[in-house]
Amino acid sequence: MNMKSAALKNLPTDKIDIAESMLRAIKHPLRLKIIGFIDKSREVNVNKIYKALKIEQSVASQQLRILREDDIVLAVKKGKFVFYMLNYKNIARIIASVEGFLNS
Repeated sequence: MNMKSAALKNLPTDKIDIAESMLRAIKHPLRLKIIGFIDKSREVNVNKIYKALKIEQSVASQQLRILREDDIVLAVKKGKFVFYMLNYKNIARIIASVEGFLNS
């Protein structure tokens, strides 16, 4: 068994499952558009997202729920509105993990 095989055998499956879920959330075409829009806006509510992307409000909310569950976006309630922002720290960690895996 070579070193790469041994390293792959010892990968923590719980962390792989979390990473898989996050990568699946990020790779979806509509969620990528939402992520891009939030990145440009820095902080935005769901109304602006669905109007700017010309999608139904329920679709935007569903996609944002997935992004929240995978800790890609953060939601902050201000008055009667919920504002979304990217969790840059977590996104950077995902990118670093993928790069580390690909470079090993």
